[in-house]
Amino acid sequence: MKPTLFLLAAGMGSRYGGLKQLDGLGPHGETIMDYSIYDAINAGFGKLVFVIRKDFEEDFRQKVLSKYESKIPCEVVFQSLDALPEGFSVPNGRTKPWGTNHAVLMGKDAIKEPFAVINCDDFYDRDAYRVMAQFLSNLPEGSTRKYAMVGFRVGNTLSESGTVSRGVCEKNDNNLLTSVVERTKIKRIDGVVKFLDEEENWQAISDDTPVSMNFWGFTPDYFAHSEAYFKTFLSDPKNQENLKSEFFIPLMVDTLIRQGKATCEVLDTTSKWFGVTYPEDRPEVVEKFEKLHADKIYPEKMF
Repeated sequence: MKPTLFLLAAGMGSRYGGLKQLDGLGPHGETIMDYSIYDAINAGFGKLVFVIRKDFEEDFRQKVLSKYESKIPCEVVFQSLDALPEGFSVPNGRTKPWGTNHAVLMGKDAIKEPFAVINCDDFYDRDAYRVMAQFLSNLPEGSTRKYAMVGFRVGNTLSESGTVSRGVCEKNDNNLLTSVVERTKIKRIDGVVKFLDEEENWQAISDDTPVSMNFWGFTPDYFAHSEAYFKTFLSDPKNQENLKSEFFIPLMVDTLIRQGKATCEVLDTTSKWFGVTYPEDRPEVVEKFEKLHADKIYPEKMF
């Protein structure tokens, strides 16, 4: 069975100030999603599942889904603030969704095969799809608890316009992830890559430190693990009090690794990431896409 590509498209892109997912950045109005899906289909993915917000479903179906439905099977699922386990309710005053792993949980009824998870506003480059499709396709039928992530070098994933969020990773000699910690503020300071730690201090890391760009590979048992741990997350008084607390994918993966319930292979790639984190990033991204088409990496018409 071909793996599924699960696209996280529910975010508004608060720092960018709009729906990045619908922004035409390519020379013919292509969105970053267009490139992701083109590369994924060519790498061997067999289905697309999008998680979006219900309030822009009509726009999404007209402007996005209609392009792909004739090329590959597509499904849409919805992330909402009140999609919580039985017995839990939204804390008073909370308006922010519960984060990336909550979004992943929305796919549990639509996905029954190995799947990859990506952000819709990141350009991952085609080799990343190749190595992930190869990993998922080579899993023996019925595999469980064998996950993967594409590891990018942090120095190749920064924005000139401000801080970025990355899952900072450590791995062992077998290329298995040993820890991943979501760092929400990373940038280059005086030529050195640094992240802001829990004590509000800037900590230096090397340029080649592997980071997660939210390109993960899972088997369907991941949903059950996530459902169980989400209840623990919601029960934590700190997360009840913090109206912006988020259930991140790296938090879930790190928990499973520490508990010995799963392994996660770090997949090496020649790909270099780029994306629009801030409005100031846009001109450079447009220029890069123009060059990719000029160099015939992508055809004039992808869909």
